[in-house]
Amino acid sequence: MTFDVVVIGGGPAGRALARACAHEGLHTAIVDRHPQRPPTATYGAWADELPPNTPSKSVSTTVRAYAREEHLIQRTYVVLDNAKLHELPDTVEVLQRPEPARYTFNATGARKGRAEQTAVGLVIESDSTETTLMDWRGDGDTFLYTVPLGEGRVLVEETCLAGRPGIPLDELRRRLHTREGAHRNSEEEERVRFPLDSPRAGGLAFGASAGFIHPATGYSVATSLQLAPKVARAVVRNEDPEHVIWSRKARMVHAMRMRGLEALLRLSPEETLDFFEVFFRLDVELQRAYLSGREDVRGTAAAMLALFRTTPGHLRWKLLR
Repeated sequence: MTFDVVVIGGGPAGRALARACAHEGLHTAIVDRHPQRPPTATYGAWADELPPNTPSKSVSTTVRAYAREEHLIQRTYVVLDNAKLHELPDTVEVLQRPEPARYTFNATGARKGRAEQTAVGLVIESDSTETTLMDWRGDGDTFLYTVPLGEGRVLVEETCLAGRPGIPLDELRRRLHTREGAHRNSEEEERVRFPLDSPRAGGLAFGASAGFIHPATGYSVATSLQLAPKVARAVVRNEDPEHVIWSRKARMVHAMRMRGLEALLRLSPEETLDFFEVFFRLDVELQRAYLSGREDVRGTAAAMLALFRTTPGHLRWKLLR
């Protein structure tokens, strides 16, 4: 038997692509050695970068960030529903190993890079409905990320923005327990380590394997959910799905974002704080362009230029190196 599409990898990206292909009537299979095990990580995304009807666990209309000052972000933040993202239609066959297909996509996750983000989080009881993207009021080289999960639960996470390597997980755990000492006995803990500059896997790839990880935020799931239906339609039309996965504009934006990552890695903790103070003062449309405009070359360039123009003089030479 030859499938139209085989997706290797049963994470959110792989399952999104398998669902989209099945929806287009393609004979689809997914390789997942643990198909009954849904992901346990918390996936957050901006509501305006998600396809319609994306399943969510919680929605925050109040989003704040703290650098030198407090900033209210005029965007809605969503935590995705892992259980529903894990679901597959009955027409998708689950395999233990790859089988022949017209198109085989590698969706096995990120490959090792040089720069990485690390984080340790605790799930605590709270009725808060606000998301805090960044709260730098701590040790200086890490920030607190707080996001409601629904049902009276909140994830509180100590996060290293970017490093080579990132701050060790045990050190982040110590800092988190110091900062959130009253919740030391929380039984639910998340430990995160992923590359921000992950190289692309060879051949057809999708999701983090294809280099979808945003070098500034570490996000990739929303991009996968956006692109999955477009890739499926390309397969139906016998077009090269690579043109959808990495268009010319997407490559240009990614190159600019990688330059931004390199500049950020050169900053000290205090300089990083100054940088984000400038970033969160930008017009929300410029913030959106840089964080979410994967093919928005003009918007990304405008955001970077605005950052450069308004960044304190002592930081500009580091941004240009």
